[in-house]
Amino acid sequence: LLGHPDAQDFGRKFKIAFSGCSRHGCGLINMHDLGFVARVRMEDGRKRRGFETYVGGGLGTIPYQAQLFDEFVPEEEILPTAQAIARVFARLGEKRNRARARIKFLIAKLGIEEFRRLVLTEKDSLPDDPRWTDIADNARAHCYRPAEEPGGDEQPADDPDFPSWAATNVYRQRQNGHVAVTVTLPMGDLTSVQLRSLADLARRFCGDNLRTTVEQNILLRWVSRTSLNALYDGLKTAGLAQAGAGSITDITVCPGTDTCRLGIASSRGLTRELTRGLDQRSAETEDAVRALKIKVSGCFNSCGQHHIADLGFYGVSRKVSGTTVPHFQVVLGGRWTDNAGSYGLAVGAVPSKRIPDLVARLTSDFNAERNADESFQDYIDRLGKSRIKELLAEFSPVPPYEEDPSYYSDWGDPREFSIADLGTGECAGEVVEQIEFDLAAAEREVFEAQILLDEGDFRQADELAFRSMLQAARGLVRTENLDVGDDPDVVIDEFRRRFFDTRLFFDDYAGGKFAQYLFHRHEDSERDYSDELARRLIEEARLFIEAAHACHGRVLEHAAAETLAT
Repeated sequence: LLGHPDAQDFGRKFKIAFSGCSRHGCGLINMHDLGFVARVRMEDGRKRRGFETYVGGGLGTIPYQAQLFDEFVPEEEILPTAQAIARVFARLGEKRNRARARIKFLIAKLGIEEFRRLVLTEKDSLPDDPRWTDIADNARAHCYRPAEEPGGDEQPADDPDFPSWAATNVYRQRQNGHVAVTVTLPMGDLTSVQLRSLADLARRFCGDNLRTTVEQNILLRWVSRTSLNALYDGLKTAGLAQAGAGSITDITVCPGTDTCRLGIASSRGLTRELTRGLDQRSAETEDAVRALKIKVSGCFNSCGQHHIADLGFYGVSRKVSGTTVPHFQVVLGGRWTDNAGSYGLAVGAVPSKRIPDLVARLTSDFNAERNADESFQDYIDRLGKSRIKELLAEFSPVPPYEEDPSYYSDWGDPREFSIADLGTGECAGEVVEQIEFDLAAAEREVFEAQILLDEGDFRQADELAFRSMLQAARGLVRTENLDVGDDPDVVIDEFRRRFFDTRLFFDDYAGGKFAQYLFHRHEDSERDYSDELARRLIEEARLFIEAAHACHGRVLEHAAAETLAT
């Protein structure tokens, strides 16, 4: 498809993934625009190779699960099928609104059945192209060749760290005598010197081939088992022999506030602290906990894949007594296996400095309370949202600055946010604005919507999620000394006039996108309620409420700046 005329008129990017199986998370096809899972089936007594095909997945601010397009597309048909999908997307996909210029929105709009019909009609009209089969026929010419012949069992190593490294970072290939080795890269980082060393080792031990992984590591394949000790020695000399690949300490993380202009909280700083704490507990960590996935994003965009982690976090902020305090939204219930089999939902915001304590509590409780063979997702489901909310409430309070100033700076950043003096009342208590009560009420409502969704009442969950957005919008309007009552039309009209049209609700990235979540839901008077739509609206409501928090913070900062100026 690269450079093909049918793929030149997309509104935005288009991501394709392949997976050799459906059980693991290697390809993560469920979170891609187009995904293929290898299949073999018997036809007329002969094996035929093909692919189970999915379309319309994606993470981003609101995650979409890919939908099944076809249970079996023969290998010679995947290119014409992809070309037809490309043509339909190029013709009907969004072009003007960048935020909705992905194929997942087109499929959500058309429905999978209508989208499939359009693609199959398009496919029937395509002229034959010899490249469809030439690429598949010639694929075997590009197979990797091992650098060494297969070997028997590796020799015992003298290094005491070798067994733990081999247990987590070495996998036997299906080809006897060869293994695959994962090089763990903390936070996906390595130096130029390490890269050169790694290139030398790849040239020597695995046919000059390196492979990046979706967990920010590097994979070396076709390593002879008899050379494993020598490879380990080379990796250790280069500082690349860290154990724990694919474990709870192998955290996927985006750049966050280190370099990204969209970063809200320090994802890398939090990851360093989490890794340090988990390493200290490694000796007492059970296998079930060790296998958990943690993923961290600096904002809501899911660059760190927080939606598909057992424990996911994305950066947000809160105003506490007029001061910005870094927080992370906690996302639970995601499933990395089954090719990103399910997405988690945010359950609440916790101060950044309490996230390590929360992780320690959740993992220790899981270790102590889980039933035999119970997954973390099943354990969280069994606990229920109310119990989780109670747990988060223990870690949510922010002490006054005078009592503990550490809450008011981010991980790895000694700078403190400015402290705004809003004054105290006669009882020495802090002044709490009405907007804080309104936003807290909105957060309670969206959480209750999640509970209703878990109970299968997706219609009420949908309605309550919408109500939570209205509550947040009403709170913002009230800051301008206007009581608009409960009429949705009035609330939305005033919110649009005072915060959307004036661009007060906008920030550098969202550009009013989150406000559109409220507008679209309000305009959907003939809504077809479903579990999927309710889940999506809950995610949208969470983001709208976060945007309301941020908007209120910007208004306060602007007012404080004007006061200083005068």
